[in-house]
Amino acid sequence: MIRLILILVMLASPLWALSPDEMLDDPGLEARSRALDHALRCVVCQSESVASSNANWAEDARRTVRELVAGGATDDDVMDFFVARYGEFVLMSPRVNGSNWLLWAAGPLMLLLATGVGYGYLRGRSKTAAPQEEALSDAEAARLREILKE
Repeated sequence: MIRLILILVMLASPLWALSPDEMLDDPGLEARSRALDHALRCVVCQSESVASSNANWAEDARRTVRELVAGGATDDDVMDFFVARYGEFVLMSPRVNGSNWLLWAAGPLMLLLATGVGYGYLRGRSKTAAPQEEALSDAEAARLREILKE
């Protein structure tokens, strides 16, 4: 059983690597390209980065990233190239600008709002007077003594 699993892993391992024609000779440029691959979303798969997708579009995108990086483009130039063609959706982590700043601020704002509401609720609850227990009537006290004697 273990041998079968090892054989399957060995056969599948080429699927995890870039094809040799996609890799750059310069290790520094290749490292930058791989980082950019992880920052870009595959528009076909939509939930995977370009680095982990096997879609044809992702292969083309990886090749384009390497061509741009080898041509001297900066990381921002490469990102702008893809955003100009596919919109902000192509970024795995969208930029904080324009209309989406409210989306980035929504989490912390909701946390502050919830903290304020919780604090107000607890503060108001502590100010209310605790219900006062009334003393037992004579009949109730007599009945209680009777029950305790039994």
